Amino acid sequence: MYSMDVQFSLPFTYDFDRALDRLSGDPVIAVNRESRSVRIPMKEGNVVTLLGKGTTCSPSFIVENAVDERQQEEIKSTFHFDRPLDGISAHFKGTDLEQLFREHEGTPLIKSFSLYGELMKSIIHQQLNLSFANTLLMRFVESYGDKIDGVWRYPSPERIASLDVTELRDKQFSTRKAEYVIGVSQAISEGRLDLEKFSGMEDAEVTAELITYRGVGPWTAQGFLMFGLGRPNLFPLADIGLQNALKRIWGLDRKPTKDEILAHFPDWSPYLSYAALYLWRSIE
Repeated sequence: MYSMDVQFSLPFTYDFDRALDRLSGDPVIAVNRESRSVRIPMKEGNVVTLLGKGTTCSPSFIVENAVDERQQEEIKSTFHFDRPLDGISAHFKGTDLEQLFREHEGTPLIKSFSLYGELMKSIIHQQLNLSFANTLLMRFVESYGDKIDGVWRYPSPERIASLDVTELRDKQFSTRKAEYVIGVSQAISEGRLDLEKFSGMEDAEVTAELITYRGVGPWTAQGFLMFGLGRPNLFPLADIGLQNALKRIWGLDRKPTKDEILAHFPDWSPYLSYAALYLWRSIE
C-alpha cells in the first residue's frame, strides 16, 4: 500500500503533551509519551503515526504512513489542527475560569478515532470505577477486535451483534450492559442506526435519536457528541467530576447545584465542551 509522510507547523499555541497525557488514559489508544507519538488505526486498514516535533508555543508535527491526502485531513480534523485554539482561551478572559484556561491553554478537544468505539466505550464505562471500566473495555477489544501493527482496533458492530449475552456475562459484563452493547451493535449492523450521518445533524437531533436506544442516556449522548464528533458547546451537568472541579474552583463547601452551574453558561458559551474538558483535567 502506497503511503506518504507530511510535516507541518501550526500558527497557534497547541499543547500536544497535555493531549497525549489525556489520550494515554485510554488503554485502547497506542500512545508513546517518550517519543511524543500516537498511532491511529484508520478505516482503510493502515495505521498512521502522528509525531509531535515542536513546542507548545511553536508546534510542529509529522504524519507518517497516510495513504492519501484525505487521511491527512482526517488526522488534522481529529486532533484539532484545522482550527485555532487561541480564540477559545481569549473567550474566557474575565470569567471565573480565566485562570483554568491560562493553565491549560492550547489543550485541544481531540475526537475519537472510532465513532462506534466511542459509543461502546461510553456504554461500557457507565456506573463503573475507571480502573474496572478500562479492564472491561480491554477484554471487549482484545476478545473481538483486531491488532494491526501493534495497534488495537475496535471490533465491528457486526461481530458484536452476533454475540449472545452469556458470552459477555462470562467477561464480567452485567446482563443489562451486555444487552445494551449487543442491542446498539445490532441497530448499527442492520442499518437502523447510522453514526456517520450524525456529523451533519444538530446536537439536539443527535441526542434525540441516540437516547431512543437502550443503554444510551443523555450523559452517553453528550459524551458521544463531545468526543465522537468534537462538538464544542456541551457540558454534562450531572457529571460528578465536573461538580467537584467547580466546587474547588468556586471555594464551596458542597457541590454546586444545577442552577448555579447553568448561571455561568452565557459566559462560557459557545465553548462549554472546553470548559468541561479543562475542568476534568484540573482534577485528573
